[in-house]
Amino acid sequence: MAEANRAIDPDRPSSVLRSVAGAAQDGAPELDRLIHERVRLGIVSALAVNRSLSFNELKSMLGLTDGNLSVHARKLEEAGYLECTKSFEGRTPRTDFHLTDSGRASLEAYLNHMEALIQAVRDR
Repeated sequence: MAEANRAIDPDRPSSVLRSVAGAAQDGAPELDRLIHERVRLGIVSALAVNRSLSFNELKSMLGLTDGNLSVHARKLEEAGYLECTKSFEGRTPRTDFHLTDSGRASLEAYLNHMEALIQAVRDR
């Protein structure tokens, strides 16, 4: 327990940061910047635990504007991480999103990468 409460000297470079930086230089896989962005991580995470979500459900869940969700969803769609289907409910347009296999695999790889970084910090 005392180990977890030890003070960090801000004037001394952290060996953890050096080891993480070294791993990046040694050819460790890059962090998926597309998913790493907060809104896009929220979108793929929400879709990972829901079979599909409508535009309005995602917008409400993540507290986004129409434009913000549209831009981020389009980037994920262009990367092949999610699919968008458009339909009508009566006369009302409906847009639904679901995560593709590629999107699910990319999220899994991203989470594994983050867990490895967290473990490297905790092991120091």
